[in-house]
Amino acid sequence: MTDRPDLTNLPSYRQPRRSVFSARKIALMASVVAGLGIAVHGFSPSTSPSDLFSSPAHAQVNNEVRKVERPVGFADVVERVKPSVISVKVNMKEKTASNDDGDDSSSPFQPGSPMERFFRRFGGPDGFPGQKGGRGRVVQGQGSGFFISADGFAVTNNHVVDGADKVEVTTDDGKTYIAKVIGTDQRTDLALIKVEGSSNFPFAKLADSKPRIGDWVLAVGNPFGLGGTVTAGIVSASGRDIGNGPYDDFIQIDAPVNKGNSGGPAFDTNGEVMGVNTAIYSPSGGSVGIAFSIPASTVKSVVAQLKDKGSVSRGWIGVQIQPVTSDIADSLGMKKAEGALVAEPQANGPAAKAGIESGDVITSVNGESVKDARELARTIGGLAPGATVKLNVLHKGQDKVVNLTLGQLPNAVEAKADTDTDSNKGATRGTDVPKLGMTVAPANSVAGAGKDGVVVTEVDPKSAAAERGFKEGDVILEVGGKSVSTAGDVRDAINTARTDSKNSVLMRVKSGGQSRFVAVPLAKG
Repeated sequence: MTDRPDLTNLPSYRQPRRSVFSARKIALMASVVAGLGIAVHGFSPSTSPSDLFSSPAHAQVNNEVRKVERPVGFADVVERVKPSVISVKVNMKEKTASNDDGDDSSSPFQPGSPMERFFRRFGGPDGFPGQKGGRGRVVQGQGSGFFISADGFAVTNNHVVDGADKVEVTTDDGKTYIAKVIGTDQRTDLALIKVEGSSNFPFAKLADSKPRIGDWVLAVGNPFGLGGTVTAGIVSASGRDIGNGPYDDFIQIDAPVNKGNSGGPAFDTNGEVMGVNTAIYSPSGGSVGIAFSIPASTVKSVVAQLKDKGSVSRGWIGVQIQPVTSDIADSLGMKKAEGALVAEPQANGPAAKAGIESGDVITSVNGESVKDARELARTIGGLAPGATVKLNVLHKGQDKVVNLTLGQLPNAVEAKADTDTDSNKGATRGTDVPKLGMTVAPANSVAGAGKDGVVVTEVDPKSAAAERGFKEGDVILEVGGKSVSTAGDVRDAINTARTDSKNSVLMRVKSGGQSRFVAVPLAKG
C-alpha cells in the first residue's frame, strides 16, 4: 500500500474553507425554527443575524406571546367590593380589655390551657399595640365589618362589639358614622349593627354556594388599624372545629389576616362574601397563614334572626352528646363510628320525654344521616323551636324511630357543681379494679358524691384508665350498659364484656357535673 503524501507542508497548500452555514447546520436550524412555528423564506448564508430577528417571522413570535394568557389579578374585583368594607372602632370599659400578656381574652380555649395561646381572636379590645387601659379607664378596640344593605345594616363579630359603650365605623371614603348594635350571637360570634346617615351605602352580597378547597379568597379589613387592606390566598379547608363550641363549622383560609381583620369579609372571585373572618391560629400573635371564617350560609341564617328580633332562637332536644369513637362503636357493636352518642338526657327535656336514654346513638334527623355529634348540634340548632322532628336512634342494639317536638335552646347554660374538689373527702382507699389501674368505692360512702355509682379514689398514672382521662373524684355510673354501685359490679361487667369477646368496655362517667361515655380497652388474660 502506498502512503498518502503529506501536502500540508507545501507552500501552495490551503485547507478547504468551511462554510459558515453548512448544509447540516442549515437543516438543524431550520428544524428549530420550524419547531417554533416560524416560516423563514429566502434564507441564505448571506443573511445577517439582524436581518433574521427583524423579519416577519420575529413579529409573528411577538404576536403569539401577546396572545398567551397572563395571570389574572384581583384589581377589578377589589375595586368593586372594597367600598362595602368598613373599619369598626369601639369604646368600652376596662373590664373587657385583653390580659397583660397580649393574648385576647376572647380566645376559644380556657385561659392557661395548652392551646389557648395558639388561637387568637383578632379585633376586640387591644386592637392596637399599647392601647391597654388602666382600671376604670376606657379601652378602645378595632375591628372590621361590611355593609349588607344600602340602608346601613352591617355585619361584624360579636367579640368586636361585645360590651361596647360606643361604636363608630369608618367607610372606605374616610367618612365616620355612629353605629347601633342591633343584635349579637355569642355562639357563632356574629353581630348585626346599623349605621345611620345615608340610605345609599355600597353593600356586599353573601354567597349562595359553598366554596371549594383551593378556591381563591380575598380578605379585606382593618389590620392594626390600617383600613382598606386587601390580602389574597386560597381556601385551605372547610368544616373546621377549633374548640369554640358545638356550632363550629369554619372555613380555613391562608389569606393573611391579623388583629383588626376580625369581622371583615372573605370574598370569592365573584365579589361575593364567602365568610366572615373571626379567628387565627398564631403561636406568634401575627398571621402564619391559618385563619378561620364563618361560612356565608351561617351568616345568612343568624343575621336574618338578629334583624328580625335582635337574638337567635335555636331548636333544642335537651341532651348531652359526644362523638362515637371507634372504641365506642366497637363497645356498642356498631359497624361504623358514626352518629351522636347521648351521654345524658336532660331531665324534663324533649328527648327525655320522648324516651331517649343515656347510651342511645342518634343516627339521623328527618331521614338525613348524622355524621357526628357536631353535625347533630348544627342540624338541630338550625331548626325552629316548636318544630317536630323524626330521629333514628340505636337503642340497646336495636333501631327505633322517635318523634319529638323541639324546645328552645336556653340562652345561658346553667352552672354545674364541680365535685372534683370535695367528692373524695372521707373516702377509704377503695377496691382495686383489675387490669384497669384504678380503685373505686361506693358513691354513697363518699361525701358529696351522691347515691349512684362508684367513685374513683385512685388512678395509676401509667394505666389504661389514666390514658382515657379518669381522675380521682370521677363517678362511674354504668359499665357495659349496666348500673354499678360497688367494685364487684364493675368487675362483673368487665368479665361479661370479656366473655362477649369485647375489645373494650363502655363506661358512663360523671365528672365535674357533666356525663360522658368512655371506652376503656380490656387487657387480655
